[in-house]
Amino acid sequence: MVTAETLRERFVALLQNLDASIVLNSTLYNAFALGVVLAIALITLLVSRVLLRSVINKWILKSRTRWDDALHNHGFFNRLIHLLPAITIFLTAQVLLTSDSLMHNMLLKTSLLYLMFTGVLCFSALLNTLEDWYNTTPFAAQASITGFVQVAKLIVVILFLLLSVSLIVDRNPLLLLSGLTAIAAVLLLIFRDTILGFVAGIQITANRLFTNGDWIQVDKFAVDGEIIELGLTNVKVRNWDNTISTIPTYSLTNEAIKNWRGMQESGGRRIKRSVYVDIHSIKLYNDESLKKVAKIRFIADYIAAKVDELQRYHKDNSIDESDLLNRRALSNIGTFRAYLEAYLTKHPKINQDMTLMVRQLPPNELGLPLEVYCFCRDKSWVAYEKVQADIFDHIMAMMPQFELRAYQRDSHLGNFMPANQGQPPSAETLCDETPKAHQADKKK
Repeated sequence: MVTAETLRERFVALLQNLDASIVLNSTLYNAFALGVVLAIALITLLVSRVLLRSVINKWILKSRTRWDDALHNHGFFNRLIHLLPAITIFLTAQVLLTSDSLMHNMLLKTSLLYLMFTGVLCFSALLNTLEDWYNTTPFAAQASITGFVQVAKLIVVILFLLLSVSLIVDRNPLLLLSGLTAIAAVLLLIFRDTILGFVAGIQITANRLFTNGDWIQVDKFAVDGEIIELGLTNVKVRNWDNTISTIPTYSLTNEAIKNWRGMQESGGRRIKRSVYVDIHSIKLYNDESLKKVAKIRFIADYIAAKVDELQRYHKDNSIDESDLLNRRALSNIGTFRAYLEAYLTKHPKINQDMTLMVRQLPPNELGLPLEVYCFCRDKSWVAYEKVQADIFDHIMAMMPQFELRAYQRDSHLGNFMPANQGQPPSAETLCDETPKAHQADKKK
């Protein structure tokens, strides 16, 4: 049986044929031994790369599963090949060198470090493959595991560093761990964002607060876009202008953030916009104007019902309809509001199962705000904006039919256009309404 001592003696005899002064554990012998060990390791690496790559590639092509393709794409097999030269160094060093040799100890430690480093790289590729597989499942839309994968990688790297230091200095890893308590404060400062991000990741996953693909808006960081990566320490967001913003993960639980996922999962996207009505254009309808408006299809039934209601009221209260002071009449603003509600009710792009109303807000110096509040069925940005624009195009175009005017501040005068039946202001009006500062400039 061939033993390590026998092989070592044969190797010494072979070297003595070249130089008779070479003896075991001499400097020249250790140099030759180191060269042979490295040469064998290099040959093992090259042969394994050529042979195993061809075998692995054929196996991957024949396999119908996808996980082996993911392992290959993340370099798992290429990293796994490095285990062979590491094992080769470990074994050949024990054959060619004695245990009391300094070179023997150095090669053993090197091979072990090589093995551990290769193991860390392989484990990282496995975690990346696991994350890719998870992202293809329906659970990925509910919770991201990127943060947990990064935590696992961080733990493995810390263990690798701890074992590496203990191997180099020949000390028990537990002794090194006990010494870490003295620098715990420093470690907390160094890994502050990591610890906060890990805690935030647990809260985010447990409560399903955020996930990849969510549209978030963070005014503090000027972020408005879609989450593309939810990591351990940072969150990457692609803004709608295609810029990439990075914010700390823990800020998702500490800052005021608007998540639009609820809107995307609901039955519609809200339209909430006002048009300002010139108060001077609001009036009561006379019979002639009312007959003209009654021809509009959407509110013909509404006006007929209102006219019957007013006639009964006048009859019950003995009020002559020609009595302008005491009689009741329909206003153009109320009729227009009823028309808009009927128009939105018939609109095919508006969700009728959600809140729909047209309401008046408190009047201010800009006029009377008439607000449309409803929900668009199509929630995509471009389609939503088109529906909203079409609705308000129609509103602005229909206002003159109800003898209403929208507010518009004159850029020179700084106030309302006068309510003189839509005619432009006269020269006298312009002079009267010109601000004092402009009049002073003219006098100068």
